Amino acid sequence: MKHATTLIIGSIMAALGIALGAFGSHGLRQILDPVQLDWWHTAVQYQMWHALGLIGLGSSRMERLTLPVSLLTVGTLIFSGTLYMLALTGLHWLGMITPIGGLLMIAGWLSLAWRAWRG
Repeated sequence: MKHATTLIIGSIMAALGIALGAFGSHGLRQILDPVQLDWWHTAVQYQMWHALGLIGLGSSRMERLTLPVSLLTVGTLIFSGTLYMLALTGLHWLGMITPIGGLLMIAGWLSLAWRAWRG
């Protein structure tokens, strides 16, 4: 995966994280209950941290980052996406999918560590 692609993914994810965070704070405060708002804020936090991680990877000189970037991207989309949908819809079965995203994010960071260790 090209570094520019990783930078683009991370930048778009960060921009959306800011927009969704603002929407949650201003547009959903009166609509969602405190538990739903907590899910929303958790989704934004994980999205933003991983967006910054992807921007860092896109700015790095490391090679062969396709697997870590793919795992981090898909994991974040699943993790944060299911939490956003859970907050908005109350469909609790989505909570069973959320950990899959978390596992993919963990795998992404571990695959990055493996790449760095192996040189």
